[in-house]
Amino acid sequence: MKKTSNARALYELFSSMRFAISLLTILAIASVIGTVLKQNEPYNAYLNQFGPFWFPIFEKLGLYAVYNASWFLAILCFLVLSTSACILRQSKPMLREMRAFKEHARETSLRLFKLHAEAPATGAPTRTDAEAYLTRSGFQARIAERGDGVLIAAKRGSWSRVGYFFAHGGLVVICVGGLLDGNLPLRLQMWLGDKQATQGDQLIADIPTRSRLAEDNWSYRGNVFIPEGKSASVAVLREGDGILLQELPFTVSLQKFHIEHYETGQPKRFASDIIVTDKRSGKSEVRTIDVNKPFETHGVTLYQASFDDGGSRLKLRVRSLGTGHDAPGEITGVVGERGDLKGPGYAYSVEFNDFRAINVETMGEAPNTRSGLAGLSDRLGSGVRNAAHKTQRNIGPSFTYKLRDSAGQAIEFMNYMLPVEQDGRWFLLAGIREDAAEGFRYLRIPTDEDGRVDTWYAVRQHLLDKSMQPTLAKRFAKRASGGAENAALRLEETSLRTLQLFADKGFESLGAFIDKSIPKAEQERAAGIFLQVLEGIVWEAVLMVREEAGQPAIEANASRAQYARDALKAVGDAFHYNAPVILQLDSYEQVQATVLQATRSPGKKWVFLGSLLLTLGVFAMLYVRERRLFLLLRRDGSALLAMSANRVSMDVEQEFLRHRDALLGGKPAAGDLAP
Repeated sequence: MKKTSNARALYELFSSMRFAISLLTILAIASVIGTVLKQNEPYNAYLNQFGPFWFPIFEKLGLYAVYNASWFLAILCFLVLSTSACILRQSKPMLREMRAFKEHARETSLRLFKLHAEAPATGAPTRTDAEAYLTRSGFQARIAERGDGVLIAAKRGSWSRVGYFFAHGGLVVICVGGLLDGNLPLRLQMWLGDKQATQGDQLIADIPTRSRLAEDNWSYRGNVFIPEGKSASVAVLREGDGILLQELPFTVSLQKFHIEHYETGQPKRFASDIIVTDKRSGKSEVRTIDVNKPFETHGVTLYQASFDDGGSRLKLRVRSLGTGHDAPGEITGVVGERGDLKGPGYAYSVEFNDFRAINVETMGEAPNTRSGLAGLSDRLGSGVRNAAHKTQRNIGPSFTYKLRDSAGQAIEFMNYMLPVEQDGRWFLLAGIREDAAEGFRYLRIPTDEDGRVDTWYAVRQHLLDKSMQPTLAKRFAKRASGGAENAALRLEETSLRTLQLFADKGFESLGAFIDKSIPKAEQERAAGIFLQVLEGIVWEAVLMVREEAGQPAIEANASRAQYARDALKAVGDAFHYNAPVILQLDSYEQVQATVLQATRSPGKKWVFLGSLLLTLGVFAMLYVRERRLFLLLRRDGSALLAMSANRVSMDVEQEFLRHRDALLGGKPAAGDLAP
């Protein structure tokens, strides 16, 4: 008996409205997350966004694919079952209530109605007149003869209770549509081990059968990547940190990709001219897919999702960061392919990942130069620091690549083709990051008066070349001492020692020397002197580079002094650039690619139908009122009129007054409801 009562209590809870509302609340929160957080992105993007702490937590919760998460689908299933049980549980009493006229209501019960009135025999209607009036007013009536008189029980609007079935049934239909689009069959196949995600960094032909889905898969949403002049017949479905291939019943060829930009460089419009060819019949159809203008064929809807590089060809200069005087070399690369990069003491595999002809970036002004220890701190790895005042601008083409060593360890780089202006000075940006979870930090290479970076590379070679360091120190000491021989000798020794310290590990080794060898009270002043010495040596290196190139001598001024400071800072930053070379983009031949989203959504029609039912149900429950009118004609000729409604409001009271005036002559007995 106890087990039966527990089971009944559990069933009543499962089929109760509060249980369904709790499930709906969870789904609503999950839907907000799925709307705010972009779904089905590569895991590296989420790792960059949330960092190494939150990324695995959100991964376990399934927030990167909320609508396909197991817990989300389970809640949908429970909501379908709970709401269906609620409908079944309430159907019998509700249908009985809809059919009932309640003609056995007692007089004492009618007197308890808020809306009731009585009339003496002189004001009471006849049975025939009452029936005729109720019929004209749209009521259905049933008459019961009984000992205290005749009770006419009438009702109107009972079909409003259908709104309950429509609203709850619509909710069930919507959830069923969500389940149909929730990859349930695929989930079952993956749970049973028939299908398994694979790594995305491999050729399509190499992807195994267990990671391929047949054309008859009834629900999916994936991306189709097509370079200009190429074709594709598969969609890529992201599954966790891997992918699945979905075979399409047609082949899509990209004739031309169109893109328009605003003045800022942001994309304004992009569209694809495609040819869709049926695999079986061979029939083709030419279409243009634009954003918000999809194309549906074979039960699959194609949306214009985004665009990417389709294999642009790059011509690159190889700039050495070694200490030798190596001449720049040249290599070519194709985005999406790999190559070899070898030189003195290094051998890498280079992977060309991306190319962008237009980059709209949030750029900041170059940091102001400070003196003393603060200035030394500013220069210590200054390429890592973010600028304070940021604005959006188009800074031209860029490309991304990775250098992978023999052990498989890779470092990612992002370099720009054109110099970028910061606070009136121009820099070529070379970005680097060792971890995909980090942002790029940039080496800011200053350009000379001719807009070239060759001067900086030559200056750096002179500063780090041990054979050139005595000459640079001597030239600086001679110029700074004004020709005084003794002062020049002492300054030359100090300058050479300073340059040798800097050439070891940059500002890091210089700072360590100051911290170890100079009293704390003198460290601020010493750091300022060392920086002045180094800036002067850099200026001598600039003059030497010009002399060696056969260029005319130049005089120092404020802008050239600033160039020397920027060049010194960039040389210090280069110690933190963990690569022996920098690849500089000389020219390119761009190839565009479109990214289409291929979606098969059998539940879409069910969701639309459920939404319609839900709307009709809510409308019926809110705006259609059930009214029940009871008229008791007593044996003594007096009458009692009572009215009830599922929601009592002012207009219901006004309606009752109209019925009272029509049936009882507008003369209620004392103490009853007054107009």
